Amino acid sequence: MLNRNESNEVTIASVATHSSKRNENMAAKNTLDLVGISAAEEARAVTESDSAAIARAKAALNTLDVAEGLAELEGASARLAVDEKRMINCRADLNQLVPFKYDWAWQKYLDGCANHWMPQEVNMTADITLWKSAEGLTEDERRIVLRNLGFFATADSLVANNLVLAVYRLITNPECRQYILRQAFEEAIHTHAYQYCIESLGMDEGEIFNMYHEIPSVAKKAAWGLKYTRSISDPTFETGTVDTDKELLRNLIAYYCVLEGIFFYCGFTQILSMGRRNKLTGVAEQFQYILRDESMHLNFGIDVINQIKIENPHLWDSEMKEEATQMILQGTQLEIEYARDTMPRGVLGMNAAMMEDYLKFIANRRLSQIGLKDEYPSTANPFPWMSEIMDLKKEKNFFETRVTEYQTGGALSWD
Repeated sequence: MLNRNESNEVTIASVATHSSKRNENMAAKNTLDLVGISAAEEARAVTESDSAAIARAKAALNTLDVAEGLAELEGASARLAVDEKRMINCRADLNQLVPFKYDWAWQKYLDGCANHWMPQEVNMTADITLWKSAEGLTEDERRIVLRNLGFFATADSLVANNLVLAVYRLITNPECRQYILRQAFEEAIHTHAYQYCIESLGMDEGEIFNMYHEIPSVAKKAAWGLKYTRSISDPTFETGTVDTDKELLRNLIAYYCVLEGIFFYCGFTQILSMGRRNKLTGVAEQFQYILRDESMHLNFGIDVINQIKIENPHLWDSEMKEEATQMILQGTQLEIEYARDTMPRGVLGMNAAMMEDYLKFIANRRLSQIGLKDEYPSTANPFPWMSEIMDLKKEKNFFETRVTEYQTGGALSWD
């Protein structure tokens, strides 16, 4: 056994050896760096085989100011700590994805990638035959299909524009931005899906795509959403004050809680009900794929809203709570009016009164999800069959059920 002096000598020798090796490694790395820099500079030398255009390109790079570019990265030279990350108004480097602060955002990104699908994967042959048959669908059923394709073809474009032109720029967390990019792509797929349905069934494309300003119940929903985009879509808009931070929060509530969280629900219920009756199963299949994506969008948005509230409690004052409540109630009322317009008579085992109850049930859910009290007490879900498909309390079951268990598009069963 070594005595204390011998032990100290061994420790000192070990440290010295380790330090020596580290210095050798650093020297080798520095040598390699110099070789690399020299090789890169040599690659920029103009050669006889270079054309005049290539020579000009190489010469232009000789005046490139590297410092100017690095300044744009806002502190990329410093490693980022998790605690520095924030949902909005973060001054840390937005390009450093890890370490994650919000693991749920990254998981949603991965889930979205795993659930990729494309509209062309869905067989529309039976739908085309049914739609072209004079006796295939009732007048009420055709009205529902036309109205919903008219609204959704525009609505998902509005959501995509809001994400790309405003929300992505103003959310200052990299992992959330990663999911927003995935969501924007999914919105493009959804718009593609509606166009694929419209084109497959041979509908009047002008009529469908102009419903958002020709049909009042459709126009009102689009106009309501757009008013919450005007301010933040201005390229000069910046968060950082109480007023501007609240403006962004309003937008997130409008688009995630109302547009995607309420405005989509009447139409999805109607189309999915057709699929359950073996009518337009191709259209219904696409709507179910879209719904699966939208459910994740909704939950992501609610997580973002609640995280902003946690990090900025001063924004969630009594005035903002009242405003958020009114937004959800207004959205619910517009969707109730849309339900009455799309099905003035009973159809598909439902009627407008039942849909009104369902929308109030959904509204209570949205209110509670962002910490507000229910405004429609004792309201129950009148469509129990929806639980496995749309009910967000069943979200885990929704993703695990046999019907939606796929990685890319495949045939759904409507039993």
